[in-house]
Amino acid sequence: GALPDMMTDIRLPVTKLDQAAWIVIGYLLGYTFVMPIMGRVSDVYGHGRVYIISMLIFMLGSVFVALATSLQWMVGARILQAIGGGAVVPIAMAIVGDVFTGRSRAVALGIIGASVEAGGAVGPLYGAALTQFWGWQSIFWINLPISLMVIVVVRLFLGPSPRARGRIDYIGGFLLAAALALLSLGLSQQSGQPDFLAYILSFLAASLLFFAFFVLREIRVSDPLIRLSMFRSITFSTANLTNLLIGAALIIAMVNIPLMSNTIMGASPVEGGLRLLRLTIMLSAGAVVGGFLCKRFGYRLPTILGLILSSIGFFFMTGWTLDIADPQMTVHLAIGGFGFGLVIAPLATAVMDSVGEAQRGIASSLVVMMRMIGMIVGLSAITSWGMGRFHLMAAGMSLGEIMAAPELLTGSLLALFRDFFQAAVVICVVAILPALWLGRRKRSSAITRIGVS
Repeated sequence: GALPDMMTDIRLPVTKLDQAAWIVIGYLLGYTFVMPIMGRVSDVYGHGRVYIISMLIFMLGSVFVALATSLQWMVGARILQAIGGGAVVPIAMAIVGDVFTGRSRAVALGIIGASVEAGGAVGPLYGAALTQFWGWQSIFWINLPISLMVIVVVRLFLGPSPRARGRIDYIGGFLLAAALALLSLGLSQQSGQPDFLAYILSFLAASLLFFAFFVLREIRVSDPLIRLSMFRSITFSTANLTNLLIGAALIIAMVNIPLMSNTIMGASPVEGGLRLLRLTIMLSAGAVVGGFLCKRFGYRLPTILGLILSSIGFFFMTGWTLDIADPQMTVHLAIGGFGFGLVIAPLATAVMDSVGEAQRGIASSLVVMMRMIGMIVGLSAITSWGMGRFHLMAAGMSLGEIMAAPELLTGSLLALFRDFFQAAVVICVVAILPALWLGRRKRSSAITRIGVS
């Protein structure tokens, strides 16, 4: 919501909206680029110490964004902000792994997940309010006191973190980060642009090449960034695969619910945000409940239950019409959101329990990265396949027909949104398959073996 005001202040005309997109893309790339290396750095130098440093970098980036006077300055500042922000969530998860043990870890990770999702739910609303009354800069200035309070709490109450011995594989970190950044760029290409296929194939080929170099290096070095032996654990691998699929389904809801509300349903941006809020609030509630269920029943049951509920929620959404109203809409959104929330703690706990303490930082980074990659894939499908489908639907209609009967175009858009929700149902059902391989609870001998191998 703040992007138009930001464009005005840096004197970027609306005709160059594609350039303004780099304000968002820059943050995404910085976030993706830094996550794996900072996860490992936190393992070696201490999770608490690196968390504080990351918060300071985030604060510095926020200051530079608020002071930006040009697009180049703003994009660079957003990248700096993302370098700090990209490390905060996975390191916070690693800290939870340090402080809590056994079944209590699942509950703590559920609370962390709920806090993150609650921030994502409320953020757009308070961001819009701050922009309206105090300008878009206030969104970034307010990061300073909030971040400072977090640093003080961490400094006062968090004890020393366990540290891993060994060197940091910065070259491996660069190779993995480059592979992820190129994957992000490739999957973000839109089908309507010139040479779309050439761009996407080039980025994906380069990403595959960097990833191959990364794997070869990790096999050869004595202190790899990621011990590939972690993936020998069925629980570790299936939890990450399930998380990737969940990210792809979740982004369909996050994008299409407000977009459908603000376009063919004719709702205001605020109303579209409030509709999405019904899903994200229940997602936060589900994250806490999922933590307690994981503590009692293990990883598999709450994950599968969450995926079933998410599938049901999306199935109801495939039947939405332009006249959909409460209480049906709220019930459908609540079911889907609660289902997504249930899976957060079990999957994060499964990954954390599958590695030793020397790998918690990088393992937590993988949890976040897998979900983000899933979101990028899902977003790519929305922008590329979705727009292609819409053009195909509207190809048989002339401009005169559209002007005379706009409901024809509305019908095509409604069918498109239903297709998106149907795709989300399929993704959630497919995600149940790897979730079936999640162990009921951790095995301590396996943890020790993986952590030191």
